[in-house]
Amino acid sequence: MSLGAVFLAVAACASNPTSLVTRDSVDLVEVNHLYDEQGRLLLDQVIFYDWSTQHRRYNVRAWKLVKSQSQIPTRNRAGAFVATWHDDRTLRQVVATSMVESWTQFDPELMERQFLPKDKRVNLTKNVGPPKIRR
Repeated sequence: MSLGAVFLAVAACASNPTSLVTRDSVDLVEVNHLYDEQGRLLLDQVIFYDWSTQHRRYNVRAWKLVKSQSQIPTRNRAGAFVATWHDDRTLRQVVATSMVESWTQFDPELMERQFLPKDKRVNLTKNVGPPKIRR
């Protein structure tokens, strides 16, 4: 690849940095703190839900183990809840209209599999990732 082609690829990415962000919107996000029987924290997770008018309930779309504070949604100026974090090779952003926080001794995401199996979920958008430079 010529130096000019590399320059154009870098310039295209710099002029449109939002193209490298994988964005999704969901109806509800849950920040769940899972504890064992002795009250010890096992994990923190963020669970993303969409409302199903057919089933009249929220269905799990995806879940992520909390690895950084940026995954915890914060309210933006418009009143939505936004979580932004690096997911593999890309920056991921999920916006939710509502948020709940829970402290449980059961895993809500696992319980939801009885209503909608994991392989039937819509899931979040596949990562776009940065463009690959061929040599």
